[in-house]
Amino acid sequence: MSVTDILESMEYGPAPESPQFVNEWLDHHQRRFGQFIGGSWVQSNESFEVFNPGNGSVICTVGQTDDAQVDAAVRAARTALPLWQGLTGEERGRYLYVIARQIQKHARLFAVLESMDNGKPIRETRDLDIPLAARHFYYHAGWAALLETSFPNHQALGVCGQIIPWNFPLLMLAWKIAPALACGNTVVLKPAEFTPLTGLLFAEICTAAGLPAGVVNIITGDGACGAALVNHPDVNKIAFTGSTEVGRIIRRATAGTGKKLSLELGGKSPFIVFEDADLDGAVEGLVDAIWFNQGQVCCAGSRLLVQESIAEKLLKKIRARMENLRVGDPLDKAIDIGAIVAPVQLERINELVQKGLEEGAEIFQPTWACPREGWFYPPTLLTNVEPASTVAQIEIFGPVLVAMTFRTPCEAVELANNTVYGLAASVWTENINLAHDIAARVKAGTIWVNCTNQFDASSGFGGFRESGYGREGGPEGLREYLAASFQPVSETSNLANESKSPGPLTPYPLSPGGARGELDRTHKLYIGGKQVRPDGNYSFEVEGQEIARGNRKDIRNAVEAAQNAAKAWANTPAFTRAQILYYLAENLQDWGPNPVFECAAMTDKFEGSVHEVPMRGFTYTRNEPIGVIGIVCPNSTEGLLKLTCMAIGMGNTVVVIPSSENPIPAVELYRILEMSDIPAGVVNIVTGLQDELIPTLADHDGVDSIWYFGPPEGAADVELRSCGNLKQTWATRYEPWLDIRYLCERATQVKNIWIPMGE
Repeated sequence: MSVTDILESMEYGPAPESPQFVNEWLDHHQRRFGQFIGGSWVQSNESFEVFNPGNGSVICTVGQTDDAQVDAAVRAARTALPLWQGLTGEERGRYLYVIARQIQKHARLFAVLESMDNGKPIRETRDLDIPLAARHFYYHAGWAALLETSFPNHQALGVCGQIIPWNFPLLMLAWKIAPALACGNTVVLKPAEFTPLTGLLFAEICTAAGLPAGVVNIITGDGACGAALVNHPDVNKIAFTGSTEVGRIIRRATAGTGKKLSLELGGKSPFIVFEDADLDGAVEGLVDAIWFNQGQVCCAGSRLLVQESIAEKLLKKIRARMENLRVGDPLDKAIDIGAIVAPVQLERINELVQKGLEEGAEIFQPTWACPREGWFYPPTLLTNVEPASTVAQIEIFGPVLVAMTFRTPCEAVELANNTVYGLAASVWTENINLAHDIAARVKAGTIWVNCTNQFDASSGFGGFRESGYGREGGPEGLREYLAASFQPVSETSNLANESKSPGPLTPYPLSPGGARGELDRTHKLYIGGKQVRPDGNYSFEVEGQEIARGNRKDIRNAVEAAQNAAKAWANTPAFTRAQILYYLAENLQDWGPNPVFECAAMTDKFEGSVHEVPMRGFTYTRNEPIGVIGIVCPNSTEGLLKLTCMAIGMGNTVVVIPSSENPIPAVELYRILEMSDIPAGVVNIVTGLQDELIPTLADHDGVDSIWYFGPPEGAADVELRSCGNLKQTWATRYEPWLDIRYLCERATQVKNIWIPMGE
């Protein structure tokens, strides 16, 4: 037998990482943990077992937090708030810096504990999770010192409730706690029931760092514990990472409470390979995209979209690579894929794969078998998959790749966007023009070009559509933990309609010297670029004028017109949109001072940025339009104009419901719009009684965001109705149009695009 034969037939030898330090730490706690509340450990009346997915054994027992302990944790955070906010930003930053150092000091303990608790390979926890967790605290330590000058007119929210998943227990903790503390908030965090241990170890790190008692509180438990935290009346902010289904539940629970909400939810991310790509590099990228962390990643590249001309060649390479992947003990440094976190997740993966086979998919799995001890699932490839099939639409959250083909770049984009999600995507091509074009057209919060699963604290991460809203990391992530300081609206004329019947209001002048009594006409609606009669042919009277009274059909027509115009308008260059708004402003000069000039000026000034991520390359941001925005206007004419113009200035299309008390400026705006260059469908205005029209607008899944300015009961209804497609909501009684840059932030969503360089 030759040396070559030996090398080809030789088995990998195990390279186990010792669990000694973890076992000593567990034994020190007698393998029983309570809650970390107010800087002290508190035992619970009930507990549950925590298992090692690699062998199915019990690691320890952890306390089930009851409602009284949730309340105690929130009260501890509230008590600590004045002390924490009384520190300077630099002083808070020093604490974050010490925490980062402590994580590095205990990196091996954290890494082994994470692998034992979660089932992921030790190479991943050691080389990615723990260093990146420390990086987040270092990064936000710097922001704490710069916060006051970088975010003027902003303040901390207060007590933040944070709920994290089981796939990245320590990393998700760092993503949430670091920016919250940097901004001056205090925290109550609940780790996932399956993986609470690194969160509890982090509590000890907080003590070692000298963090004031109550600034960070760690509570453990199941969904009931999380629900108690979400529903607690003294929590100012909920940050949640997890499934879209639970995200909807939290959106409903927080509707009308005034709690700020950020959601990082599910995904079905496309991995797009063009015919000119480096196929060997794409295969290795695919390994990281779908088999990293056993595919239990919200942004996993679970949909392979490959150009038809190279499909068979690439699939052959993928199958060969799958044969060489190793599944086994998570503490073995020589394995590629670890264990599934729990039997219930393993069962779900099996069920979805079987569903795919029933729908006609063909399966490929390596010829070798998974370990019998523990909870493992082999890397799996499903081909002959239709775009509408279950496995192509539903998040499997396991090591399962589904493959489809495309012929043209446009078809690739259509397939990539053929999902309710929009979390991430990976694009593989050597054509730089094609790469940037596809990155701009795919609807996702993060795009990786010729790479995948790249993360850094300086680059925000979060989704579009039903992948949630809000960002974690970067300056955009800090905004999730800050409140803008606006003046409350006046009690007379700025609120949205608060009653079902419009009341008298001194109208906005129609034209210089115009007299309302001289007009005898019924105003129409403005939909799709023209004035149309209301579907019901009803009207209501304001100051002697007959105003069209729109209904549900009119709202649906307006949304359809806005959707039809959305793509072309979003792709219109910002400079062109600015010129169109300048022309609109010129046509509005007879109205006296108006804010449209300011909106036009800002349209091409709200630009993206470049992040200095620690890689040979760079990451740049695009401030992209949200899509179709429904605007329930306040009474003020300034609000009507500024909200509408800044929304379309950022590339959105709008459906506007003017104030029921003061619709005259809106109906006079029709005539101005008809003389301007704004394309048909970009602005749609439906007058009527707001209380009749809001439900249809807020319920409509074709609306991507809704802005509402009015009383709390109306805000609660709008937020509750937004749950269908998890549309972004902005419901407030403040005057946001006074700060135009803040308005731009509300009208856009950040996309981060990663561009590596070199061979």
